[in-house]
Amino acid sequence: MLAASVSLRATDPLRVAVAGVTHGHTGGVAAALQRGEVEVVGVFEADPRYRSRNALTRLLPADRFYDDLGRMLDQTRPEAVVAYGSIKDHLSVVQACAPRGIHVMVEKPLAASLRDARKMAALARKYGIHVLTNYETTWYPANHALKYLVDQGRIGPVHRIEV
Repeated sequence: MLAASVSLRATDPLRVAVAGVTHGHTGGVAAALQRGEVEVVGVFEADPRYRSRNALTRLLPADRFYDDLGRMLDQTRPEAVVAYGSIKDHLSVVQACAPRGIHVMVEKPLAASLRDARKMAALARKYGIHVLTNYETTWYPANHALKYLVDQGRIGPVHRIEV
């Protein structure tokens, strides 16, 4: 296992790698990179067309782009990986990251099948990592404001949420 003990100050950017760029959410990572919130240590994409043309190619040196996921993980040692490839690839990303102690965030849906989801959950438990699913509505400022109002008791209890 390659997991490293990391001591971060609150101001240190998160060391992130991107696994796949075909889902199209690299713009969010690019914005976080430009705000100094993350350091993108590597980008894996098997397809050379997408690897050479995405929102991160203009912001990162060419040596941060990889055609082999395992090699990228071993050489860059990220703290977390965001999976922006095909849903079918989510399991293989978790299979590569979990034994290395690397947390993973995937786009919705979590997995292509219940069987894959269960394998991902088992890997997360076995290796003590987090596997998160990015539901964009969790990032909406209006939802955070609503939670604040509920916590303050300024509006009634929440019984159901639909997004």
